[in-house]
Amino acid sequence: MASSSTQTPLLYSCIAHNTTILAECTTSASSQTSSLASLILPKITHDQPQKLTYTHGANHIHYISEAPESAHADNASTGGLTYMVVCDSSLGRRVPFGFLFEIRKRFLSDFDEATTDFADLPNYGAGSFNATLKRLMVDYGTTAGGRDDAITNVQREMDDVRGIMTRNIEGLLERGERIDLLVDKTDRLGGSAREFRVRSRGLKRQMWWKNVKLMTLLVVVLALIILAIVLAVKNATN
Repeated sequence: MASSSTQTPLLYSCIAHNTTILAECTTSASSQTSSLASLILPKITHDQPQKLTYTHGANHIHYISEAPESAHADNASTGGLTYMVVCDSSLGRRVPFGFLFEIRKRFLSDFDEATTDFADLPNYGAGSFNATLKRLMVDYGTTAGGRDDAITNVQREMDDVRGIMTRNIEGLLERGERIDLLVDKTDRLGGSAREFRVRSRGLKRQMWWKNVKLMTLLVVVLALIILAIVLAVKNATN
């Protein structure tokens, strides 16, 4: 999986044929973003083209899926393609869908839909496209030019993103899958709690040493003051 440490609200993206991930990239340290994709892909039906948004906490999962009716005349396998992105909800929908339209255009330019049998490609069979995903995720997520391009793509491809259906992911998943997401979230919270405890112990140790040094300094100063008083009294009596 291609990854990037660059901070961008576009957290994860993939291109899949049915449930087979052909190319993907993540910019998030959380494993949950890719987990969301693996849970949603099997739920996508390709009986008709779809543009859909799922919500999950602070993340939105947007995707465009193809169908046989939108497939290339000589290649029905393009009807099983899905373009997906997981991003921060604060990004809205115009930029993510503009990003999806762009990666679809570039992917079909690199992999000719007239001659490529997407159904025959293995997992990561289009891994050479990972670098393009990474570059576009950073560009569209962090630069004004990239976001302007995304909005232009949306305006060219569709009338209004407000017409895209939005659903909560909880209604899509089976009970076991929801538990998997909860366990993943709990693991991340547990890791954060352990890190907090370690940092707290370190801070407590630092404060203890500071207190020891301060008390030592006070004792030394007090001893010097008492010594000075004793010497002054002794000199006065002499």
